[in-house]
Amino acid sequence: MTAALEAKNIIFGYGEKKVLKNVSFSVAEKDFTGIIGPNGSGKSTLLKILSRSLRPGSGSVLFKGEDIFKLDTKLVASKIAIVPQEELSIFSFTVFETVLMGRAPYISRFSWESREDISIAESAMKLADVKHLRDRNLDELSGGERQRVLIARALAQMPKVLLLDEPTSHLDINHQFDILELIRKLNENAGITVLMVSHDINIAAKYCKELIMLKNGQIFKHGPSYEVITKEIIKQVYGVDVRLVTFPGAKTPAVLI
Repeated sequence: MTAALEAKNIIFGYGEKKVLKNVSFSVAEKDFTGIIGPNGSGKSTLLKILSRSLRPGSGSVLFKGEDIFKLDTKLVASKIAIVPQEELSIFSFTVFETVLMGRAPYISRFSWESREDISIAESAMKLADVKHLRDRNLDELSGGERQRVLIARALAQMPKVLLLDEPTSHLDINHQFDILELIRKLNENAGITVLMVSHDINIAAKYCKELIMLKNGQIFKHGPSYEVITKEIIKQVYGVDVRLVTFPGAKTPAVLI
């Protein structure tokens, strides 16, 4: 299967501290892959490199075989979208204005948004179920609603690859479910390749087809979720003994402490 995104021998550090050490993997087109691992294992840093927000000390990131650091910035932004972990700074932007920002890669300098840009932004809001919030200001929204707006903004970029950094952090369980179901539908119905960082092993196991387990800045295990979530691997990576329970219809077990 064709690789939508590929990391080759990524090394990155802050000063003397090495955060990522020779990380290599590929994500197939239309796959839903999760990046998991203990705090400080390099998950968010890796995602920032994949989105070109950070440049690695050495190594490369390929989008369909092309080095993203050698491609035009707007071209990369039209192919790869990121939903960051940090909440938006709350300015007096409406939901529509925020989502329309996702069209920036397609708008020429000193030009205005076209009817097509507006139509795509409207479609993205509908897909993310925030169209009814169109004229509301961001500071009036709940955390779950703002997260949907961020996803809608990313969708307005019309990306082939969607990167998400802890998309359900700080959300109530009902909002977590809504966001994750939305991401699953985008992956299955729209064919968007998804790469999601999560600190929650059970969420990652439930929604991701493949998992990349990081430990100390290196890949400890990469494979189907049911091969990564084992008592032995969790003990070696997290240092805790757990129980695994497989529920009816599930391929990957849930982790109980």
